[in-house]
Amino acid sequence: MVILQELDQTDRRILLALDEDPRIPIMLLAQKLGLARGTVHARLERMAASGTLRPNSARLLPAALGRGVMAMVSAELDQSKLNDAVEALRRVPEVLECHAPAGDTDLLLRVVARSPDDLYRVSEEIRLCPGITRTSTQMFLREVIPYRTTGLLQED
Repeated sequence: MVILQELDQTDRRILLALDEDPRIPIMLLAQKLGLARGTVHARLERMAASGTLRPNSARLLPAALGRGVMAMVSAELDQSKLNDAVEALRRVPEVLECHAPAGDTDLLLRVVARSPDDLYRVSEEIRLCPGITRTSTQMFLREVIPYRTTGLLQED
């Protein structure tokens, strides 16, 4: 489990500005915000090192890689094989995220595929992972609210 740092108002200002223009050079970002270049650079480095920032690849839409079908896969598993299941799931590139929710589902995975037929293949690959006893797949038809954090950055 990663211990994340609490973001202060300066961190939020930096991230909001990057949300508007993610490719802005640090020097221009610092000028825009009225901060020293070293301050902006150090804060971004600290956020990256602490795990506060997602990897840049998280910005990439899977459809750009030919994976336009997205789904959630619920998995039930043999609890004694949780680590084996998670390790096997890490090796399935179409598994974008895996969470352990409260409730009847043991693992909840967000996956992508090339087509409905390919989604069947991905679902089967997941089902055959060690420790997984049952899966249920729900395909998304359309994204209505994309992943976002801008509103959270603007709070307070």
